[in-house]
Amino acid sequence: MMNPEQRQLFHKFLLLDMAVQSLQRDFSVIENLKMSKVYLPILERLLKDITQEYYDSKRSLAKEKIRLIKLEKIDEHFTDVHVATAGNDVVLRYANMALKTKVENLLLSHQNK
Repeated sequence: MMNPEQRQLFHKFLLLDMAVQSLQRDFSVIENLKMSKVYLPILERLLKDITQEYYDSKRSLAKEKIRLIKLEKIDEHFTDVHVATAGNDVVLRYANMALKTKVENLLLSHQNK
């Protein structure tokens, strides 16, 4: 079982994980743009910051013996997130649109730093 602090830490980790994956996918697309020299340094800096925070978050979860097992898309609206904890495994259901919005907000907040 996860207490509220652990759940919040895991939620942050999940958003960071999704942000890193999204930025890595976008990186290859931006490399092919005509103005890539303008966009790539911005994306690289953002990816570096997010990745560092991701690994810090992952280490914190490891200390709590919590890890992400898998993401399972239920349908176009929901995704189940399977989490291993010290006690037992937990399945958390997230709305896809909410995750997308939270990841966008996370990236925007890091961009504005």
